[in-house]
Amino acid sequence: IPLTNELSIQLQPKVPLNNLFGMLDYAYNLRSFHILEGLIDCKSLEEFYDYLVSILINGIRDRIRQGLYRTYIPTTAQLAYLRGRLDVQQTIQKPWDIKLNCHYDEHTSDIEDNQIIAWTLHCICRTGLYSAKVSPMLRQAYHALQNLVTLQPYSARDCIGRNYNRLNQNYQRLHALCRFFLEHSGPSHQTGSNTMLPFLVNMAKLYERFVAEWLKSHLPTGFGIKILERVDIDKTLYFYIDLVLYEIATEKTCCILDTKYKIPISPSRDDFNQVVIYAITQDCQEAVLVYPAPLTQPLDVKIRDIRVRSLTFSLDGNLEEAGELFLKKLTGFT
Repeated sequence: IPLTNELSIQLQPKVPLNNLFGMLDYAYNLRSFHILEGLIDCKSLEEFYDYLVSILINGIRDRIRQGLYRTYIPTTAQLAYLRGRLDVQQTIQKPWDIKLNCHYDEHTSDIEDNQIIAWTLHCICRTGLYSAKVSPMLRQAYHALQNLVTLQPYSARDCIGRNYNRLNQNYQRLHALCRFFLEHSGPSHQTGSNTMLPFLVNMAKLYERFVAEWLKSHLPTGFGIKILERVDIDKTLYFYIDLVLYEIATEKTCCILDTKYKIPISPSRDDFNQVVIYAITQDCQEAVLVYPAPLTQPLDVKIRDIRVRSLTFSLDGNLEEAGELFLKKLTGFT
């Protein structure tokens, strides 16, 4: 975290580094792109960051050599020659104007798919966390994109739910990496004046996403999981439920899960009330608070017909074994 141009703070993760890699693997679907296969040699978070930057740069360079994805976008411009469709009405209104107002489709690479990548490289350059070995390749790729793409701010959310086809299929891997960097590289809604951007892994968000994606991959047949389910109370009041476990055949909600990246002695009153309200809105009789380590005073109570429990998806040991134990306790009611 940069404090001044000369002074910064470095925070070390409490989670074992191998498990941090494993969480990121699930949370950002990196394993489907075989991105983390070379992480065996990474001994620090800095090396891990450097490794992912290298993967992103190499992917961008390959795409630039192949040719950036282009598409047609509607464009209006005043030209000295006719192109596309002439704006007849304006021509009649301004007969003295020698330039023609034309509406046409322009085949361009200055589109969101490429702008997201350019903005991500811009943010990475401002972190200053990359090594001297990566620096020349990073700046070369960034400058190559600058000549082809308009620099515009994007967020991690812009990397989600994009459409891909046979012409831009390899962008899916690039955008998965962009999502990771944009989500953890400080504010990105505006350029700002600071030379350096902080790089912080948001562990609460990462834990939430990891648990969600792990469950999605390991749920028993017949069950599904909804992530960040929006519940509208009225036109202005709404909230999001972390995880909703449901039966696919009936679409009946089986359990509400709320992840908490903290280790209190026992669940707080606010957390308890929150998950009970979630369960009521879904007409559900099971609510679970999920913690990264066992609580001194675990919870298992019933309020009216709603059972509220605290369960552990531990991050200390083997993640797969911890997940299987968590799933066994979670689905005991099914």
